[in-house]
Amino acid sequence: MSPRLATDVITFYHPGFWGLDSADAVRAWAAEHPDRFWQRVMETLAETEVTGIELTFAPGDMNSALRAFGSAEGFRRALSARGLAVVSAFVADSDAPDWRQADHLPAIVADAERRAAFLAEMGAEVLVTGLPMRTTYGTRPPFFVDAAYMTRMADIAHAVGEAVSRHGVRLAFHTESHSTLWYERDIDLFMTLTDPRYVWLCPDACHIALGGGDPVAVARRHAPRIALAHWKDAVAPIDVHLTIDDTVYAQQQPYMTELGTGIVDWPGWADAMSRTPGADTVLVELDEAADPVAALRSGTAVAKRALAAQLCVSGLRKPQVDQ
Repeated sequence: MSPRLATDVITFYHPGFWGLDSADAVRAWAAEHPDRFWQRVMETLAETEVTGIELTFAPGDMNSALRAFGSAEGFRRALSARGLAVVSAFVADSDAPDWRQADHLPAIVADAERRAAFLAEMGAEVLVTGLPMRTTYGTRPPFFVDAAYMTRMADIAHAVGEAVSRHGVRLAFHTESHSTLWYERDIDLFMTLTDPRYVWLCPDACHIALGGGDPVAVARRHAPRIALAHWKDAVAPIDVHLTIDDTVYAQQQPYMTELGTGIVDWPGWADAMSRTPGADTVLVELDEAADPVAALRSGTAVAKRALAAQLCVSGLRKPQVDQ
């Protein structure tokens, strides 16, 4: 059975797609018209082979969906009527509880449980989150991502992972650039310190490559714990020290590129993904595509060719090339 093709709702955040002039304008319009926002997203997906979506920060978030459809069940029915479904949700809200504050644990757990309950109603099983960001290199006093820090993060991850597991949801950690789960060493350390029954991984091929890592090697090492993965390409590793502030994501953009035009080994990645618990979903991530239909068709074609090549190497069937 072929995996479900999915994408992050951020694919639809380009101002030009909405006939607006800025990201702020998109957020403001969508906040006033959540029903129209979701209607266009769903209509656009109908022009592609993508049937799964990952919720993210506003306006493509859980709260927006609830305002538009009144309930998780209402949202699920609207998606299902179009052959669509939520596969995951990314904790990317600016108002989410801060993991760096030791006294925030009850709020962190309660927030995750609320999201997990929503996902369970949607029939989804993966809640994606990340670890806090690093500080800009050279900042004084320095901030070290050491064993003590990772142990604190692991303790929080265990509490959250156990809480969401009661809803049938897996907590998977995303390998975000400039976060404390970016370098291969970060990932290996965190996964070593966490219980595989409660803490999962969501590797992002682009971000691992931007940190100078080998996405395929990471995926192969941690294959049994990968609940979901982001298929995204990179131009080259980031070889300068970016300022880590609210602009860091914009600073990263020049290092990212369309699937198949960068440095990620997609056949190798597809092979590694085929050995994971998350093999049934291929989530193509395309940040703010001016033409989402064209971008999704191109990205999913690359993913499908990589999967076909992997199957050919495995000797399961002859390769098929999309026309």
